[in-house]
Amino acid sequence: MSEQRVSALPPGGVLIEFKDVRKAFGPKLIYDGLNLDVRKGETLAVMGGSGVGKSVMLKMLIGLLTVDSGEIVFDGEDVAQMKDDALQVVRRRIAYLFQGAALFDSLSVAENVAYGLREQFWNTMTHEDIDARVARSLDLVGLPGIEAMRPSDLSGGMRKRVGLARTLALQPEVILYDEPTTGLDPVNTARINHLIRNIQRSLQLTSIVVTHDMGTAFTVSDRLAMIARGRIVLEGTKEQFKTAKNPIVRDFIEGHAPETEDVASLLG
Repeated sequence: MSEQRVSALPPGGVLIEFKDVRKAFGPKLIYDGLNLDVRKGETLAVMGGSGVGKSVMLKMLIGLLTVDSGEIVFDGEDVAQMKDDALQVVRRRIAYLFQGAALFDSLSVAENVAYGLREQFWNTMTHEDIDARVARSLDLVGLPGIEAMRPSDLSGGMRKRVGLARTLALQPEVILYDEPTTGLDPVNTARINHLIRNIQRSLQLTSIVVTHDMGTAFTVSDRLAMIARGRIVLEGTKEQFKTAKNPIVRDFIEGHAPETEDVASLLG
């Protein structure tokens, strides 16, 4: 198996590129020409309504879903053309934080955070190394000393943070956040947003944050991109989004339903 390598790109260089990507599930077209760049060391927020394919984009990046055509380039190599052993190396460099944190209820917090380490580094890390990494990762998300607790003992916000600790324990170069604040109250949403921003600044990670929450998008991101109708309709800075004239972008930011929507038909 190939060795894990660290990108030699300078900060700000393009690390990830989606090039004219097309993806459909049967008759349902998800992407028809997706083009998007992600720069090393930045946090990119990707927005869009439910069902537009935000999570599909993340899963294609790590090879959990295949593209129908086009390229997905990570650090100069096309993920879409990789075999299983090469994809495993990519997945060590890119960590995916799932919506529900995906914790194992039968395991303690420490065992959950250590799970990926034991799977990937069982022959190179000692038990003491793993315990130290777990403690450090929980400290990074503001939850020191909870190793013995069970996921069932935790609030929704704490479960999200433990999921993030498990991701950080792998020391990835890139973190993919899939709707990190879904289901959280405003206080825990603000806490998660603060964590995402601080982690990016302190560890210099590259992050893609998929969200439909405008507050999260504007709080955590360096740049933003919006998906609609199978492609990127706007990519740019926060100021460019705030002053955008595109009606799709404006309706999303301002929370307006399309004027042509037939409410009576929706109600049946």
